[in-house]
Amino acid sequence: PAQNPQLCDTLNLTSMGKLSRTLAHVHYVFAKKLSHAASSQDQRHRTALGSAPLLRQHDAGGSPDVVVPRRIEEVPEALDLYMRTMRQTWGAIDSLLDQGVSAEHALYLLPNAFPVRFEQSGQLLGLRHKWTSRLCYNAQEEIFLASLDEVQAVQAVHPRIGAHLLPPCGLRAGAKATPYCVEGSRFCGIAVWKLPLSAYRRVI
Repeated sequence: PAQNPQLCDTLNLTSMGKLSRTLAHVHYVFAKKLSHAASSQDQRHRTALGSAPLLRQHDAGGSPDVVVPRRIEEVPEALDLYMRTMRQTWGAIDSLLDQGVSAEHALYLLPNAFPVRFEQSGQLLGLRHKWTSRLCYNAQEEIFLASLDEVQAVQAVHPRIGAHLLPPCGLRAGAKATPYCVEGSRFCGIAVWKLPLSAYRRVI
């Protein structure tokens, strides 16, 4: 970002710049598992394409298959209530299927916590924008964690590229563009631009 200020521009003009358009030559592919809710958020990034089975093709009968939020996992009483509710939901789905209701209709009972497993691929040009947006501490928790995992995987194979896959404040700090955080009153209160990715910790 010190040499290409477009990388920290809040309007994401990288596809317009001759230098940053070179990012279109690099591709990455990820096997992913996200909750139905987080998958919907992920789909907003149209430049990173995913292919997943139709929801009705997932095996949704039997035991609950869900993504559990970290805060619920940390409280035994909350986790117990959460899983009891999920077991009741799966029981209702099984009951409908046993009565001959089509899977397409019975699966309307699936909660937002139901996991979607899919493959996603994209150009670094588009993925970088998604990662920049979703590494912000204000991003939804699950897509933040997925983006962090993906960026760390890139760092492991391409450290020179990975060094510049940062949230907006990190890129702006690298470009010496102030203010580093552009969230205004929504500033998370943490100088994230000073932290390595390995030190990212969020408590929501």
